[in-house]
Amino acid sequence: MTLERNSSTHPLLPPTTEDQRFDWLRLLRSRRVGISTFYRLMGDHGTAAEALEQLPEIARAAGVENYEICPEAVIHAELKAAKAAGAELLCRGDGHYPESLTDLEDAPPMLWAIGDVSVLSKPQIALVGARNASSLGGRMARALATELGAAGYVITSGMARGVDTAAHLAALKTGTVAVLGGGVDVIYPAENTKLAEDIVASGGARISEQPMGLQPQARHFPARNRIISGIASAVIVVEAAARSGSLITARTALDQGREVMAVPGHPFDARASGCNMLLRDGARLVRNAEDVIEALAPLAHAAETTPELPLAPVVEDRSLAEVAKLHQKILDRLGPSPLGEDQLIRDLGATSRIVSPALTDLELEGRISREAGGLISRIS
Repeated sequence: MTLERNSSTHPLLPPTTEDQRFDWLRLLRSRRVGISTFYRLMGDHGTAAEALEQLPEIARAAGVENYEICPEAVIHAELKAAKAAGAELLCRGDGHYPESLTDLEDAPPMLWAIGDVSVLSKPQIALVGARNASSLGGRMARALATELGAAGYVITSGMARGVDTAAHLAALKTGTVAVLGGGVDVIYPAENTKLAEDIVASGGARISEQPMGLQPQARHFPARNRIISGIASAVIVVEAAARSGSLITARTALDQGREVMAVPGHPFDARASGCNMLLRDGARLVRNAEDVIEALAPLAHAAETTPELPLAPVVEDRSLAEVAKLHQKILDRLGPSPLGEDQLIRDLGATSRIVSPALTDLELEGRISREAGGLISRIS
């Protein structure tokens, strides 16, 4: 049986009922439905309910036999866990879904949030850096977070040890958002349990695109980092080694059109090598909060004078079969030995605009792993 595609693309409309929200969640949690495929299906079929009904036949046409969509019991369990944790589901297009994420090609269709979700609509600056931060690095992170918070910015970070923790603690009084690599109800590292509680108690929020209860793994953090950079107007790197997750966040920020800034460090300190590399390559040097505020002033003015564009996810016009074929080509090129993402894109003869969302899908499915330095390997 051949399944014909719709001749027109339906606009993405946020769910307005609990049943629709259930269907959105069930569609995204179904096997082989990553972010780009979710948007493709919603564009083709208009509603998640219709996409779910057609999904087994679409999968069969794409060569996937014995396909089963996510069981309803799994979604009921996730919703029950969310209610117990006090988490709220934010769907793209909802009033509290971060508007800054809507211009990302791989914007998460849904986010779980715990805390005051109104903080997500305020101007945000991401502050990231080394987990083994030096004393000076911690002091710099605290000073920047305190002064930028006083200037009206919400400080966003990943609640990791070191720079992230210092930034969150300093911004508790003015507002902070923690983007987690696992479920929004899973605190990692465990030593930050009180910090996680304080973020919510002080009027901030914790958010995650991952299912409730999911324990974070290394492969989850690059996907988490794209949200940290995407939700902010700028990313400041305080300390970072030459091969670190903070540099991946900085590169993602550049791809997203965000401002990248870095605090310089001593050439002999390995924790400063990544920041110094960013500065060499054109990142803005940060000595204090005034440097950041000055750099962002033109962006704030441009945002005030630029008319709003209609909400419309940027999705390549490609069928599920084509997406599955690209996924397989990527997997065929990868093995246990890491390969640079740039080299992979060249080998495929494609553009990063096409390959990057596919890599995100495969990573979220647990089929590939990203490593420091932009390296990717296949998970056996």
